[in-house]
Amino acid sequence: MLTFAAAVFLLIITPGPGVLSLAGIGAAFGFRAGVRYLIGLFIGTNLVALAVVTGLAALILANPVIRTLLFAASTAYLLYLAAKIALAGSRIGFVEASRQPGIRDGILLQAINPKAYVVNTTLFSGFVIFAEAYVAEVSVKFVILNIIWTAIHFVWLWAGASLKRMNLSAQTQRRINIGMALAMLSVVVLAIAAA
Repeated sequence: MLTFAAAVFLLIITPGPGVLSLAGIGAAFGFRAGVRYLIGLFIGTNLVALAVVTGLAALILANPVIRTLLFAASTAYLLYLAAKIALAGSRIGFVEASRQPGIRDGILLQAINPKAYVVNTTLFSGFVIFAEAYVAEVSVKFVILNIIWTAIHFVWLWAGASLKRMNLSAQTQRRINIGMALAMLSVVVLAIAAA
């Protein structure tokens, strides 16, 4: 179980679309907006985990057309979120963020987030805890995964929201938002390069 917990920690703490967008939303819109988005990410990641555990994800992702469409959708959505974060509070952008991302946005991101599928597949298909009791193993993994996942995501949200509370100048806040957006874009570039 400790090996599984360590794997969960290392796989989730590394920056991916979920934590980067959460920190960005915390920095751009504050902690309360981030919590709503976090709830959506939580629901979404558990839906992805259920899809992985039931084999639905493997069935869907086996089709190259569907896989390509999901990849394109995830790339487009990450670009959209990066733009919302970069333009939050900015008077310079062509389009100002008009709505804070919320629960629906978090669910949507996780549904099309390639890292969510890879992480859940790795965690639920490896690290055998109870070789003869699949339901018990999946249940224990869900509990451990959700405890660690929640703690790590609250830390990322707190880090982003702390930047917002520092009362930084508008120019500094804009730079931070753009930096968060660029970090998300680097995830998109890495995903495209890996594909």
